[in-house]
Amino acid sequence: MADSWDDLRIFLAVARGESLSAAGRVLRMDPATVGRRIARLEHAMGAPLFGKSAQGYALTEAGARLVDHAESAEQAFLLASEAVKGRSEGLSGQIRIGAPDGCANFLLPQVCARIAEANPELEVQILSLPRVVNLSRREADMAIAVSAPTAGRLLVQKITDYRLHLAASAQYLAANAPIQTRADLRHHRMVGYIPDMIFDKELDYLADLGAGGVSLASNSVSVQFHWLRQHAGVGIVHDFALPTAPDLRKILEDEVSLTRSFYLVRHADDRRLERMNRFADALSIGLKEELARLEAQVQGR
Repeated sequence: MADSWDDLRIFLAVARGESLSAAGRVLRMDPATVGRRIARLEHAMGAPLFGKSAQGYALTEAGARLVDHAESAEQAFLLASEAVKGRSEGLSGQIRIGAPDGCANFLLPQVCARIAEANPELEVQILSLPRVVNLSRREADMAIAVSAPTAGRLLVQKITDYRLHLAASAQYLAANAPIQTRADLRHHRMVGYIPDMIFDKELDYLADLGAGGVSLASNSVSVQFHWLRQHAGVGIVHDFALPTAPDLRKILEDEVSLTRSFYLVRHADDRRLERMNRFADALSIGLKEELARLEAQVQGR
């Protein structure tokens, strides 16, 4: 048996990070110390828990069997800690949110800043990734997604819809041929995602526009946004991002108007953690209010 919960905590960090260095960063522990603790745990368990290779640490059959028990112990520890501390008026500790970079750049900073201001002992981390955040590996405590996942033991809550439109800078539009129909887009430089790196079908904005290929492509919404601000071409923009770019103009607003949704995704076991529930409520309300505020600023622009 493991000597303590601390052994299982280290085991889970290695299982999720698939390396001693990744686990060390999470645990704030030297990788060599992590390795010694894993070796000690394997000795105590009487079986190897990881297979080591150049690619990292992969769970053995024994390690895979231990994961479920370790996660149950983790959840029990969190519940016990919360029960002992009791409910406080403010939130505290560290909470990490994963999000696609459009949300992470244009919405989460101001929403999380307000939550943190109201909860001085809370530490908020925003993980901005151009892919789906892996909650099963505990990359984050919760995530914002653009489509509702259907696999895994997850809590999924729709937050709100948001809108997107074609846009370009006023300078670009003045210097290039008029855009009056979708067909006109073929004569313009398009900005968008790298086609084979679109990680969610909801982000494949240009597929049905008949605009031809993407001349300037990035897996980052922020890079695309800054290309448009540099008068580089035409692309799809979140309405909630437009208040930060008064030089951008919507194009074919009535003909090309997209609606997508944000979902809050959490670990199913966290439904019993009052602290996570309170933060999730504050985050959902804050995102909905901030998105509505920003979209109202660009109505008809």
